[in-house]
Amino acid sequence: MQTNLASWARDTDNGREADAILRRCVHCGFCTATCPTYQVLGDELDGPRGRIYLIKQVLEGAQPSHSTQQHLDRCLTCRNCETTCPSGVQYGHLVDIGRRLVDEKVRRPWRDRMMRLLLRKGMNSALFAAAMRAGQMLRELLPAALRRKVPVRRDPGRLPDTRGHARQVLLLAGCVQPAMMPTIDAATVRVLDAIGIGARATPGAGCCGAINFHLDAQDEALDQMRANIDVWWPMVERGEIEAIVMNASGCGAMVKEYAHHLRKDARYAGKAARIVEMVKDVAEVVAPHAPALRTRMARAGKAAFHPPCTLQHWQGLRTVSERLLADLGFELQPFADTHLCCGSAGAYSVLNPDMALELRDRKLKSIAAQAPPIILSSNMGCVAHLQSGTDTPVRHWIEIVDELLQAQTTKS
Repeated sequence: MQTNLASWARDTDNGREADAILRRCVHCGFCTATCPTYQVLGDELDGPRGRIYLIKQVLEGAQPSHSTQQHLDRCLTCRNCETTCPSGVQYGHLVDIGRRLVDEKVRRPWRDRMMRLLLRKGMNSALFAAAMRAGQMLRELLPAALRRKVPVRRDPGRLPDTRGHARQVLLLAGCVQPAMMPTIDAATVRVLDAIGIGARATPGAGCCGAINFHLDAQDEALDQMRANIDVWWPMVERGEIEAIVMNASGCGAMVKEYAHHLRKDARYAGKAARIVEMVKDVAEVVAPHAPALRTRMARAGKAAFHPPCTLQHWQGLRTVSERLLADLGFELQPFADTHLCCGSAGAYSVLNPDMALELRDRKLKSIAAQAPPIILSSNMGCVAHLQSGTDTPVRHWIEIVDELLQAQTTKS
């Protein structure tokens, strides 16, 4: 694609990066075939190719409008288009740049600004856990729209003392996950303990930065990334841990991009690159131990596996996860359109509820055709979003592996 960037953009870091990405696009349109929002709305500007043109126009000097902003906002950032693109266009990085440029030129309506501010501050607040606990206690009294966002709380159970293991890993502690679904972290600790790995959270680590980054506060997100690196770095430098393990694919996807986001920061670029090398999805850690682990589990049955976009399109780990589940004895039930987003996409389901629910219901309809007794996934957001639309249990796969291990132990 030919470009002619405006003078104000030509010599900036964002301008140069965007220009390099735009020039790789051959506007073939393959991306529209796998874009969830284009499939629902049928509008070229609500597909990757149309959004690329909008961003190109802004970089070339056109004044963006609220309509431009809305088309970019509707993007789920699922990156399905990147998996499809034959030219290797890094659309995810381009839309990040485009959103930031448009937000600098187009003032959002005050209701939109307030909603985004409340989401950012609320989900990053130390009070979030208390608010979530209160919401779970009063869940049945909440309006339906709010009740969908409040998962039923389960007892996380007791945690083993894993400090004696020679192998040690870190878990991300600052996510909303410990407040919303504490069973996922607890199950992760127990399953890793079963294969001889100690897992611990690090006091002082916070949110990975994804919430701020995708809600118009990229500078604050970069500060969160630096703060996490500062907390993790002493243990990395001393060789106390072998990996930083992610059991939420959304967080894993963001932390794996620390090196990209901090590449211009002389103090943190090298550290960020080292951190990225150490990030592992929990499936990658468990996979080599699957055969031995299976002998200690109760029998796994049929299940559908929903691979989150951040797992399959951002990190390319869908195959790893599905092979692991098969090796553990799960009979995975194939269903249509597994590559498409479920509509969760972080805060997207709050800001774009109609589109999010449409995509959720499409996903659940495809899964229901196979009538699986349970739906498994790898990301808390997907789990909560899908569960809000079905009576079929939706769980993180690590929780079920943990339960099967405990069931066999009790039986023995």
